[in-house]
Amino acid sequence: MPNSTLVTEFLLTGFSDVWELRVLHTMLFSLMYLATLTGNLLIVTVITVDQRLHTPMYYFILNLSVLDMCYISVTVPKACVIFLLNNRVISVVGCAAQIFLVQLCAYAELLLLTIMARDRYVAICQPLHYHVIMTPRVCVQMTLASVLSGMVYAGVHTGNTFHLSFCHSNVVHQFFCDTPALMKLSCSDILTNEIVIFASSVILGGGSFSFITMSYVHIFSTVLKFPTGRERRKAFSTCIPHILIFIIFLGSGATVYLKPTSNSPLIQDMVISVFYSIVPPFLNPVIYTLRNKQIKEAVRRVMRKTLIFSGKPSLFQHIPT
Repeated sequence: MPNSTLVTEFLLTGFSDVWELRVLHTMLFSLMYLATLTGNLLIVTVITVDQRLHTPMYYFILNLSVLDMCYISVTVPKACVIFLLNNRVISVVGCAAQIFLVQLCAYAELLLLTIMARDRYVAICQPLHYHVIMTPRVCVQMTLASVLSGMVYAGVHTGNTFHLSFCHSNVVHQFFCDTPALMKLSCSDILTNEIVIFASSVILGGGSFSFITMSYVHIFSTVLKFPTGRERRKAFSTCIPHILIFIIFLGSGATVYLKPTSNSPLIQDMVISVFYSIVPPFLNPVIYTLRNKQIKEAVRRVMRKTLIFSGKPSLFQHIPT
């Protein structure tokens, strides 16, 4: 079989063919999408406006919020069109673009979460050297390295995927174009692709997991030595949200990418894919705003200033910061 794509378009799949359930799925996805955009945009605005939050930790949270808005925008709008209008068609070029952007965002998010663990380690375990190690230039360089290497990673996997021939079917059993789902449609030998995906996932995911685990072992051992409970609670409050997001993101992604393609139940993969493509971007602003006192105070300050400048009295004027 020649290495060429024998189909000109793919058909994505919804969770159900029942109209009422399709409407319900559209509402749920739309609400999560709007909440994600609103929450992350609020975080970006507050961190940008408030000078007190111009620190490495909040710089990385800002970048994570921008990345999350891009990440969820790659999949959810098209999924809502599928659910509501039953317009399942996506071109080969559109499918390739979706795979590339999903891989790029997932790779960059994983590296950014790893960098944030490094930031917390230096801040808690080496506080006297923090401003020497985590300089603005270093922070920008690490962020750019994550994105640029992510482009290379996504380009390699997208190229390998579309180097295959697709002739069995053009129905992708997923609500967005994803590499494991497309590999099931290939009439080419996918062993090499499976090995590449498995090896890269183990190296990237395993490396990030090992680095973050070692970082937090040192962090927690240091935090437990703090003399007061208040200091310990403050340190834990900046670490726990990061750990939760990382576990959800890495665990769900590994479940899909590390098992053999042929042994993968379709509906199970669709449900699990929600947890690594939609849930982390949705939870990030919730966790970081509800558990982070500085961001909550910054939100109050920004809202109070906005309302004062508009000339409208507000209860926020009387909330202490």
